[in-house]
Amino acid sequence: MADGSLPHEAPVGDDRAFRTALGKFATGVTIVTCDSEIGPLGITANSFASVSLDPPLVLWSPARASRRCAAFEAAEQFAIHVLADTQHSFCRNFASQGDNFDGLDWRPSDHSVPLIRGCLARFECSQHAVYDGGDHAIIVGQVMATSLHEGGPLVFSGGAFGQFSRME
Repeated sequence: MADGSLPHEAPVGDDRAFRTALGKFATGVTIVTCDSEIGPLGITANSFASVSLDPPLVLWSPARASRRCAAFEAAEQFAIHVLADTQHSFCRNFASQGDNFDGLDWRPSDHSVPLIRGCLARFECSQHAVYDGGDHAIIVGQVMATSLHEGGPLVFSGGAFGQFSRME
């Protein structure tokens, strides 16, 4: 628009409009795993970002309302798995329950962290810091090991999963 405004402006405090606006930003999808007092845990997260190359740091942000948040905040070791576009069923599972690893091809790391095989990328991390992020925690991990596989990424946008396609 000529005046620089957007066609659907909403006042601050309109939570639905804020969530809808956030949904316009396409993200990759990850599963973050850790060992806990009750055994292996996983959680689906699209709040993943790189922070630093030297030292190698990444972050992710679990919702404090999640029953699993405290376990991830306390975890000294965790792994972030970037999902392939063929792995959408994995993220649905860990979005609702964190201890169901049935049907997954995984193994425990030397630190008992569940490592899911076949993901596009995996970042094995040691906890570097945890920060307050309002209704989320911000967990920063120092990357200790990575692994890579070929394939296309699983993408999330507007409340739906999809695939990435290159522009010609």
